[in-house]
Amino acid sequence: MTHLPDRFIEDRALRDAARAVVLADIERLRASIGEEGIASRVSSGVSSTISGRIRAGARDVLAQATAQASDYKGALALLLGAIILWFSRGPILDWFEDFNSSDEDSEARPDPVAASEGDPE
Repeated sequence: MTHLPDRFIEDRALRDAARAVVLADIERLRASIGEEGIASRVSSGVSSTISGRIRAGARDVLAQATAQASDYKGALALLLGAIILWFSRGPILDWFEDFNSSDEDSEARPDPVAASEGDPE
């Protein structure tokens, strides 16, 4: 019977220590709630979860794209060239228009020698 009271004393000491830890956690939680509102904590938690999922998905897509790109290097080069041509189509079309207008200007100009050979009226 003598072991029972000693065990109760040890259990009570453990219980009191655990209670002190729980009370300290509650005080820290109350201080945290006082500093930052519930809405901001929920929104920051949700945004961090969503951004984490987006990052993980982007990493997976990048890994798959890298694997596929190594298999189809020629098609990738063709696609990249087509994209570059698409974005530079404005300057290229302007260059063609300038080239065509310079041809039309040279055809529309009269030859000064041929004009002087006619009747001097």
